[in-house]
Amino acid sequence: MTAVQYLSQEKIWFEKTQYDEAERRFYEGVNGPALQAQLKTTLHSGKGSSCPPKHRQAQPSTAPGTGDHGELVTRMKDLELENQSLHKVVKDLRSALSKLEARVAVLEKVPASAATVAPCAKAAPVQQPKERAPVEEDDDDLDLFGSDEEEDAEAERIREQRVKEYTERKAKKPAIIAKSSILLDVKPWDDETDMAKLEECVRSVQADGLVWGTSKLVPVGYGIKKLQIQCVVEDDKVGTDMLEEEITKFEDYVQSVDVAAFNKI
Repeated sequence: MTAVQYLSQEKIWFEKTQYDEAERRFYEGVNGPALQAQLKTTLHSGKGSSCPPKHRQAQPSTAPGTGDHGELVTRMKDLELENQSLHKVVKDLRSALSKLEARVAVLEKVPASAATVAPCAKAAPVQQPKERAPVEEDDDDLDLFGSDEEEDAEAERIREQRVKEYTERKAKKPAIIAKSSILLDVKPWDDETDMAKLEECVRSVQADGLVWGTSKLVPVGYGIKKLQIQCVVEDDKVGTDMLEEEITKFEDYVQSVDVAAFNKI
């Protein structure tokens, strides 16, 4: 038998509406009237799915519902714990605030003067002055001017003692001697003057605080030479005027004396 002949004898294709109606009634009896609209749509679309629609809807709705419920329970527990901790913090803050208000009220009631006097009294107690024993005075021995004279004498003695000590310290301290270096130009009368004898006369001048130094002959002109001699003197003992006066006493050799240089040492 060929396929065409077999299909011509098969009547299921011509009775499809009856089979669809039977299938609809079957699913209505199994699932109830809630799925009539969905079965109707499925039968008319011709898909003919062998899997019941009830199972297709139950699968996607059961798993997500269970997960959402567990997450919601966890969040509610977290919120309850957080709420309890916040209640505790608020309670502690209220307690601290009430204590602070009570303390401020007590401080406002106490006057400022009492608050300052109390620590001072506690820190440094006042000592009562001791009473001195009465001293019996004798009018006969009372001297109104004797005490002043004794004080003046004591002050005078202390002053003299200090002056004496200062004088002794000053005497022990070595005094600074001021000295000067002087360069003298000693001029002869002419070119025939014995310059060696002139220098000998100059050096013969001696005095306390006078020390002669080096000397040399410096040409002046026309064969005449002058004696340039250096000396060191103490300012308090020897002066330039004294040197000029003593040197010019040698009139046979010396015409004049000039100070060429004067330096403090």
